[in-house]
Amino acid sequence: MGMNTASLFPMFLKLEGRNCLVLGAGSVGEQKIRSLLDCGAQIRVVAPSASSAVREWANDGLLAWLQRPYESADLDGVFLVVAATSSVDVNHAIYRDAQARGILCNVVDDPPHCDFYYPAVVRRGKLQIAISTAGLSPALAQRIRKQLEGEFPPAYASWLEELGSRRELLFRAGGDSEVRQKRLHQLATREAFKEFIRSNESESGKEVL
Repeated sequence: MGMNTASLFPMFLKLEGRNCLVLGAGSVGEQKIRSLLDCGAQIRVVAPSASSAVREWANDGLLAWLQRPYESADLDGVFLVVAATSSVDVNHAIYRDAQARGILCNVVDDPPHCDFYYPAVVRRGKLQIAISTAGLSPALAQRIRKQLEGEFPPAYASWLEELGSRRELLFRAGGDSEVRQKRLHQLATREAFKEFIRSNESESGKEVL
C-alpha cells in the first residue's frame, strides 16, 4: 500500500514494558531512544558505537546496549523497531525482516519504509497534540506545532490535572450522567481556563505560568 492510498490511523500507544529495538545509536538514534525512554518502553539498542547520552543510559541500566552490528535474530520478541543506522542497505534489510515478522518498523527519514511516523508534538503535561503530514512535509508539521504551542500555553498542564481531579469527584458523586456531562464540558471551556489562570495568579503570583 503506497503512502497516499489510505489514511493513517491516529492513535496514542502505551509502550510501557513493551520490547522496543533501536538499531543505530548516533544523534538520530539518540532522539528516538529518548522518546521511547519517556514512554517507559523496555529498550534494546544494537549499534557498534553509541553517542555519549546512549552510553550513559546503558550504564545507568535504563536500556540494554549490544555493541555490534544488526542481526535478524535481534527482532525476536520485539514489539516495535526503529532503524537509524547510517547504512541505507542495513535499514532496508531491517525493514524487510520486520515486515516478514509483522513487527511495526520506522526507518528514520525514509517514509516509504515506515509503518508509523513520529508526529510533531505539542506537550503540555498529560495533554499531547500530535501533528502528521504522512511524511509529505515535516516542515509544515513543525510550523503547525509552533502555532499550537502559542495557542496552548504551559499552564494547560496544571489545568488538565485539575480537570482530571474534578472529573473524578463528579463521577464519585454519582447522579445524572447528562447533568455530569454538561458540567464537565462547562469546566473545559476557554473561559474556565482563563478563570483558572486568574485564580492561580491571585493565589501565587505568576508561579503557575
